[in-house]
Amino acid sequence: MYIIGISSLAHDPAAVLVGEEGIIAAIEEGKLLRTREPDGIPRRAIDFCLAKGRVQWKDVDTVAIAGDPLRGWGRQAIFRAREMIKAPISSSYYQMRAVGRLARELNNLRIVGVLAGTAKRPLLRFEHALCHAASAFYASPFDHALILTLDEQGDGLCGLLAEGSGSQIRQLRSIRFPDSLAWVYSQVTELLGFRQHLEEHKTQWLSTTGKPVFCDLFLQIFRHGKNLWPRVNPRFFRRGFAGNVAFSDEFYRHLGISGGDGLRDDQARANLASSLQQACSIVVVDLLESLRRRYQTKFLCLAGGLFLNPLIVAAAETEAGFQQTFVQPAAGNAGTALGAAWLAQHQRERKPRSAPLARLDWGPSYSNEEIKQVLDNCKASYHWTNTEDQKIEEALRLLRAGKIVAWFQGASEFGPRALGNRSLLASPWNAYVKDNLNDFVKHRESFRPFALSVPEPDCARYFECSQAGHFMATVGFARPESREILKQFLLPGDCVRLHIVGPAANPLLWKLLKRFGEDSPAPILVNTSFNLFGEPLVVTPRQAVRSYFCSGADALIIGNFVLSKTAVPVGNRN
Repeated sequence: MYIIGISSLAHDPAAVLVGEEGIIAAIEEGKLLRTREPDGIPRRAIDFCLAKGRVQWKDVDTVAIAGDPLRGWGRQAIFRAREMIKAPISSSYYQMRAVGRLARELNNLRIVGVLAGTAKRPLLRFEHALCHAASAFYASPFDHALILTLDEQGDGLCGLLAEGSGSQIRQLRSIRFPDSLAWVYSQVTELLGFRQHLEEHKTQWLSTTGKPVFCDLFLQIFRHGKNLWPRVNPRFFRRGFAGNVAFSDEFYRHLGISGGDGLRDDQARANLASSLQQACSIVVVDLLESLRRRYQTKFLCLAGGLFLNPLIVAAAETEAGFQQTFVQPAAGNAGTALGAAWLAQHQRERKPRSAPLARLDWGPSYSNEEIKQVLDNCKASYHWTNTEDQKIEEALRLLRAGKIVAWFQGASEFGPRALGNRSLLASPWNAYVKDNLNDFVKHRESFRPFALSVPEPDCARYFECSQAGHFMATVGFARPESREILKQFLLPGDCVRLHIVGPAANPLLWKLLKRFGEDSPAPILVNTSFNLFGEPLVVTPRQAVRSYFCSGADALIIGNFVLSKTAVPVGNRN
């Protein structure tokens, strides 16, 4: 039995193919189109999933879509109707825009039906928030758990509380727009000079350099009511919640500035980000604590765009009191494709659940023959490694010499993070590694931290971290004895971006780390995403070659081929 799962037919679309044995393929449309702002039908992602599974549309039993456009439009229409009296012009504008979006999404549904041939197979639609919940619960190791999703908005909802038991999910309570922590987070992101829906990660890391002097202001914004559920206070926003940045004069008065003009100072921007981050963590933790006491549940699942924030996840893990927490590593909209497929498989088809999520390498992979064709076509100079040990030895030579190594191995990862298949690797013991990566490769802000990859058996020697560290979905905390050697990578509170590498999930990277640690202070490497500034992670060999030659990376190890911009390490030259 084959199921195609498709996320939203609007922004950030993705597709997955699920079979009897589990996930066969999954990828985001943006990675294939080389854009961070895709929308519509993920045609290329669907085609890839079918090709990888070696199936055709006629072999697909069910198509599951994460989204119910009509229901979502209805909820938004009710909200805008309520705002019509206070803000008739802006409410009318948003109503008309919502009608246009509804028409596009309904047309996309029609096209998907034509592609799939729905006369022969069902096309199922599940609500966006429920798909978020399913993506977390069915991927978790729990038979019974409480599920919380929080995002900006999908089908008119910005959050859902549910309870998972066995193969069933029961919805308990939903949160309607505009009571959205994630929406306010995006508003502040724009206010800080970053791009909404693309650069919220910059806001979260900028927060680590500031002080939460405005935390009480954001708590007033988030807690307009007597209970602990988020409820946005409208007096801090323009009538109709209108505009790209919808904050009202009341908000700016509390900040002590006029509009956004006072945020040109770097410290003021950092303080605002820190205040927002702390307030979000407080609201989430307080809500989770109350839910844990009410439902007497030991296990928690988290999904939705807000939980792409590792700092909020870490706060939930350490302060909410649950025995164990699972966060969907692809917590954003792309992950709803997984949720839709699993809902069709487990709730509609009554199929048993598969093993918990252990890896995310479901994207395209390439043989050495395919890679060689690209390298030869690009007239690239390279040399060949005969064995895996030789490949690792070449990588070690470069890393020990302080080089930045682009690492292209196996299948590309699903989700926003590089987990060792499409990564840039470097030695943390190089004194200038952060400057070199930021200035010559990533071209990004200095406040953004780099992740450290560590083998699973060695992690406890240097860090405290939950299982979410396997997917870089949380932060770790350096143990006292390791703080000195890792001090340039530590954030306030001795926390660090951490990637725990298991021998089964990524045996090649695990072996490289172990070998690197034999004559280094620790088996730890810096790991950041392999991509050019403003682009998604590389997927194909040609994209890898382009990114390598257009950046300050010193070497590229792609399949069994080694390319170097400096002296080539000892080996068999081609």
